[in-house]
Amino acid sequence: MKLQQLRYVAEIAKQGNHLSAAAEALNTSQPGVSRQIQVLEGELGVDIFRRTRNRIIGLTEPGEHVLAIAKRVTADVATLRSLKMDLEALDQGQMVIATTHTQARYVLPNIVVNFIKRYPKVELILKQGDPETICAMVEDGEADFSVGPETQRSFPELLRLQGNEISRIVVGPKGHSIFSEPELTYENLAAHPLIAYDARYSGRWKVMEAFQRAGCTPRFALSAIDADVSKTYALLDLGLAILTNAAYNPAQDIGLEARDASHLFAPSTTTITLRPTSYIRPYVLEFISSLSEKLTLKAVRSALKSAIARD
Repeated sequence: MKLQQLRYVAEIAKQGNHLSAAAEALNTSQPGVSRQIQVLEGELGVDIFRRTRNRIIGLTEPGEHVLAIAKRVTADVATLRSLKMDLEALDQGQMVIATTHTQARYVLPNIVVNFIKRYPKVELILKQGDPETICAMVEDGEADFSVGPETQRSFPELLRLQGNEISRIVVGPKGHSIFSEPELTYENLAAHPLIAYDARYSGRWKVMEAFQRAGCTPRFALSAIDADVSKTYALLDLGLAILTNAAYNPAQDIGLEARDASHLFAPSTTTITLRPTSYIRPYVLEFISSLSEKLTLKAVRSALKSAIARD
């Protein structure tokens, strides 16, 4: 068994089971990739991929386990290769954060500014995506950690740390009738078209769960993954936007008004995910500890140690 073969398995799955795309990403030939996969399957005595007419269409049940191992091994090898450099240069290098738009735009800027002042030799890279995509980036070794809301899909290979809670608000154009209501209720909200986050975000499914419990059926005029897009259309009076309170700044959001909705909708919890088996550089730990008062260096190190012990 070769490390290269495990890389091939991981890349084929990443490329949606397209051999040609995997071969191109790996800078090798498609027949070479196919041959090495067959050799690995022969050595293991199981089929890793399901095929039809010589086309890969998915993973077999044993293949799911092989892929999980392949991802872990290739990520750990990449970590080992960078370990020597990291140990020699504790205050420089690269830190890749996978995060959502709301976090990158509204929550992280001041934290990033302070971090760069402290570590000017560290190149910080922000990769954006929906909550599940950013966790997958960490799982695949494409990011050091992720910062975002909860996900419905579990990521058993990752360590999850809970940060601050972010409550919800209703945002609309100034003078909208919703802001003169004596009390904000599910019923008076459902009487207006709404703008909410895409279904991949907790900001959507938590809102839907709340309406369902109240026996109300809201009408959504627009779904978006971007708070700025939501506010743009709210300003055009297309609907009332249900957003996190971090996404609204009265000094910048001219023409808009906001109202607290924390009594109607459950908050989102900022979640940080890491690969517990990888080497976490000291400045990465320091950045994570700056995300919440309860994420002290001691607490983060203890959580990592516990996660490694469980593995």
